[in-house]
Amino acid sequence: RYFLVGSNPAETKYRVLKIDRTEPKDLVVIDDKHVYTQQEVRELLGRLDLGNRTKMGQKGSSGLSRAVSAFGIVGFVRFLEGYYIVLITKRRKMADIGGHAIYKIEDTNMVYIPNDSVRVSHPDEARYLRIFQNVDLSSNFYFSYSYDLSHSLQYNLTVLRMPLEILKTETTQTRQESFDIFEDEGLSTQGGSGVFGICSKPYKKYVWNAKLLEPVSSAVHRDWLLYIIHGFCGQSKLLIYGRPIYVTLIARRSSKFAGTRFLKRGANCEGDVANEVETEQILYDASVMSFSAGSYSSYVQVRGSVPLYWSQDISTMMPKPPITLDQADPYAHVAALHFDQMLQRFGSPIIILNLVKEREKRKHERILSEELVAAVTYLNQFLPPEHAIIYIPWDMAKYTKSKLCNVLDRLNVIAESVVKKTGFFVNRPDSYCSILRPDEKWNELGGCVVSTGRLQTGVLRTNCVDCLDRTNTAQFMVGKCALAYQLYSLGLIDKPNLQFDTDAVRLFEELYEDHGDTLSLQYGGSQLVHRVKTYRKIAPWTQHSKDIMQTLSRYYSNAFSDADRQDSINLFLGVFKPAEGKPHLWELPTDFYLHHKNTLSLSQTRQSYTYWWTTGVLKHLPLPFDEVTCAENRRKLTVKKFHKYEEEIDIHNEFFRPYELSSFDETFCLAMTNSTRDFMPKNVGIDPSPFTVRKPDETGKSVLGNKNNREETVLQRKTAASAPPPPSEEAVSSSSEDDSGTDKEDEGAVSQRSTPVKVTDTGDNTKITENVVQATKDVYGVNLSDIPSEDDLAIYARFVQLGQSQHKQDKGSQQFCSKRPLDKVINLIPISSFSQDNIYEVQPPRADRKSIEIFHAHIQAGRGNMQPLGRDDFLMYREYIRNRYM
Repeated sequence: RYFLVGSNPAETKYRVLKIDRTEPKDLVVIDDKHVYTQQEVRELLGRLDLGNRTKMGQKGSSGLSRAVSAFGIVGFVRFLEGYYIVLITKRRKMADIGGHAIYKIEDTNMVYIPNDSVRVSHPDEARYLRIFQNVDLSSNFYFSYSYDLSHSLQYNLTVLRMPLEILKTETTQTRQESFDIFEDEGLSTQGGSGVFGICSKPYKKYVWNAKLLEPVSSAVHRDWLLYIIHGFCGQSKLLIYGRPIYVTLIARRSSKFAGTRFLKRGANCEGDVANEVETEQILYDASVMSFSAGSYSSYVQVRGSVPLYWSQDISTMMPKPPITLDQADPYAHVAALHFDQMLQRFGSPIIILNLVKEREKRKHERILSEELVAAVTYLNQFLPPEHAIIYIPWDMAKYTKSKLCNVLDRLNVIAESVVKKTGFFVNRPDSYCSILRPDEKWNELGGCVVSTGRLQTGVLRTNCVDCLDRTNTAQFMVGKCALAYQLYSLGLIDKPNLQFDTDAVRLFEELYEDHGDTLSLQYGGSQLVHRVKTYRKIAPWTQHSKDIMQTLSRYYSNAFSDADRQDSINLFLGVFKPAEGKPHLWELPTDFYLHHKNTLSLSQTRQSYTYWWTTGVLKHLPLPFDEVTCAENRRKLTVKKFHKYEEEIDIHNEFFRPYELSSFDETFCLAMTNSTRDFMPKNVGIDPSPFTVRKPDETGKSVLGNKNNREETVLQRKTAASAPPPPSEEAVSSSSEDDSGTDKEDEGAVSQRSTPVKVTDTGDNTKITENVVQATKDVYGVNLSDIPSEDDLAIYARFVQLGQSQHKQDKGSQQFCSKRPLDKVINLIPISSFSQDNIYEVQPPRADRKSIEIFHAHIQAGRGNMQPLGRDDFLMYREYIRNRYM
C-alpha cells in the first residue's frame, strides 16, 4: 500500500492517508482521522519500515521507501485500468493576499496506484493517459492553502464578518476535528481565549479538479482537498512614496462548457456559456497584512460568449466561418438560466456591454446582437424596473476605423457610468477627509454602503464574438476607472481620476495585457492581436507584422490543434468518462451530447417562462443571494473553534515562516514587478509619484529599446537558466516564466539570481551605454569637497586595514601572520547605549511616559482599535484645512 503523509507548513502536525494497492480497479483510501506530532509520525514510519522487511534487522529495498515528495493532491482519475493519483511536485508563488500565498503549479506527477501483480492491462489505456496529460497543469493552474480562490474577496470577507451568535450555534465540530491548515483568519469571541474559524465550500463552477476529487471527497478529511482554478494570476507592487500597494489580478475560467474557440460557442442547456471568465482586481495596503485591520478593495467583472444557442462551422476552412443559430429560443430559456446564475452571485444591476459589429455589408455578427436584444427585452418584462438588466450596445470596430473618434475616450465614458452603477468593494468606511471634502463623483457612486465599508452590487458582463481582443481593452478601461476609485477610497489620491502615461496606469496596463494574452492563448490559441496601444493608435509600426503573425497562429491553432485540446479538456473535467463497451473519446463525431444533458434525458422540472429566477433571489436584490445570511448559505459553511494561540491561525508565522531558512533573492516581494524599479525614470531628481504623467521615452522600460541592453538581458536570462537552481520549492527553472506566451525579453524583468554578463560584439562598432553622471549639487543639494580631510582619510584607511586583516586571518597562514607588524592591529572598543551591557546583564534604555502612550496607541491602531479624536485634534485639523484649501 501507499502511505501519504501530509503536514502543516511548520511541520508540527501531520495526517496520514493509506491507499490500498491490491484492488485492480477500485479506489480504497483510509483516513485514520488522527493528528500526529512529528515524533509520532517518525515512530509510525519506523514501525512500518521495520514491519515490511523480509527479515528482522535486514536493511534494503524491501522496507518502506519514499516514492515522491509533493505539495498537494490534484485528484484521482481512472480510465480503463486502475486509478492514478495526480500530485503537485513543484510550485511557484505568484501572489499574496493578506498574508495568504497563491501558488502556480509548475510540475505534476501521475502515480499508478494498483500493484503490478494485480494490474489488468488494456490496449487503449496509454492513449487515454496521453490525452489526459495534454492538459498542461503547469500552464496557468493556481491554488492556495488558506485562501478560497473560487470566491471573490468580497464573499470571503463578508463570510468572515458573520454575526457571532450564528457562529456559536453552528459550532458542532469536536476537538479532534479542529485542526485545519486551510483555515482562514479567525474571529475573536467576546472575551475568553476561543477563536472561531470559518471554512466555506468552494464555488464549483470555477474549480477545475472537482471531478478528480469526487472519489475521495467524502472519505477523507477536508485538509487533503486542494481546489485548483484555471485562468490567470498576476501581482505588481505600486510604490507611493515608499508605501507598498499591491495590485492583484485574478481571472477564474469557468469549468462548465469549457473548450476552444470555434468548438465552444454560445451556451449549453444549463445556462453556462463558452469562454466565461470572472476577472477580479484586488488592491490593498501591504504594510498591514491582517484582513481585520488592513485596507482591502476589489472590483469584479465578467466576460463570456453571447448566451444563445449558436455555433460556427469550421469545416469550410474560412478565417471567419458564418454564424448560425442552432435552436429557436423564443422564451429566452438559456439566457434566463445564465442571468439567474449571475443574479445569485453578483446581485443587480447586471450590465451587458455588447461590442459586436452593428453595421455590416453581409449580416454576420449582427445576428447575435438582434437575438440578444430580443432575449434581454423579453426577460426584463418580468423583473422590477429598478433591477432590470441594462443593455449597452457599442460597435467598437466601427469607432476604431473612424479617424474622428477616440475609442478609449468613449470607453472611458461607458466605464464611468458602469462603475457608478455597480460600485466596488472596500472593507473600511469612508475616511474623514473624504467626508469633509467629498468629491462630486464620489457622491454619485452606486453599490451598497454598510457600516464596515462598501459592497459591489451587480456586475459588468462584456462580450464581443470571441471575447478576446475588444473585450480585454474594454475590461482594461473599466478596471482603470475602478482602480482610481479604489485608490481614492484608501486615501491614496485626492481625486478618483487616473491619467494615461503615468507609472500606475502603465503597470496596470501591463498586468491586463498579460491577463489578456494568457486567456487568449487558452481559448483562441494565440496571444492578443489588438492591444490597448492599438486602440490608442500609438503602437509602433513593427506591431502590425506581429499582429499578422498572431492572426496566422490563431488560424493554425483553430484549424489543426483545437480538436485534440477539446478532447483533453473533456476528459480532464470528467465530461467524458471512459467505460468498457462504449465508444471511445476519439470515435465520437461530436461532443454536443456530452455538454447538453437535455439531449440524453428529459428534465423532470420545467422552469417558468415568466418567473425565470431562483426563489429568494429577488427578495434580497440588489445584494447577491450567495452573500446573504440565510439558512441555505449557512449550510455551505463549516465553523470550528480554536484556541487563540494555536499556530494554524497565526498569520504572522504563515507569512514570514521563521522556521525556514530563506534568501532575500528568492523573496517573492522583491521579484514581483515594481512601479519604482520597472517604470520610473532612472535619473534622479524627477517626481517619484506613480501618478505623474511621463513621456514614453522617460520611463525605465524604454531602456530595453537599446539593442545592447536587450542582448545583455537575454544573456542574463540564459546564464540564470544554466545555473543550478537553489533547493527551494519556489526555485524558478529555465522554463519557469508564466506560460502565457508573452515576449519576456521585452519585459526586462531579469531573474533575481542571474549573473550579469557584459556583451561585446567585436564585429560591429559597439556602443557602450554610459551612465549619465549628474552633479552632486543637483542630486544631494550640496557640493562635495574635492579632497577629503586628513581625519576622514585616516578613518577610511583604518576601515580598509580592518577589512584586509580580516581577509588575511581567514587565510590562516602562520608565516604571513608572523610578518604582519603589530602597529596595524586595531583594538575595537564596544560602544553601547545601554548603561550596563555584558553577557550576564542588560539594562534597557528608559522611555518617557508620552513615548510609551504613543507606542500603545500605535499597537491598538494596528489591531483596528482607533482612539477617538480629541477636541484639540479637531481644531488642529480644521486649522490645517483652512490654511491649505481656503
